[in-house]
Amino acid sequence: MASDAHTWNLVFLQLLIEELGFEVVNLGATVPDEMLLAECRERGPMLLVLSSVNGHGYHEGLRVIRRLRADARLAGLPVLIGGKLGITGGESAEHIAELLDAGFDAVFDDRPEGIAAFTGLLGRLSERQAHELR
Repeated sequence: MASDAHTWNLVFLQLLIEELGFEVVNLGATVPDEMLLAECRERGPMLLVLSSVNGHGYHEGLRVIRRLRADARLAGLPVLIGGKLGITGGESAEHIAELLDAGFDAVFDDRPEGIAAFTGLLGRLSERQAHELR
């Protein structure tokens, strides 16, 4: 996210996702929207994961997903967002629903069960990939 300078969450996510068998390109912290879109256009990832720790994930996430969904080349890219999405933590059901309605495929707030749901979803993706390769 453009305003989030935290890196520990990104390193943790990278290691976790790699442990589940995926190749990860970590763009780092404070990534401007245009750079994010350009990297996605160039690399053609199978999935985009956005993480926020500074509490601006809800607002920035809405802006980013609207730009992604408006781009014909990126409109179908699966996109997940998670972390501290608001300044109070534990986002409301209304905010999560709004993020989903805006185009996110899944939203994980900072509740403890979020990481289990996230890894479960990635596990299902990994299983599907393995099945498709057979």
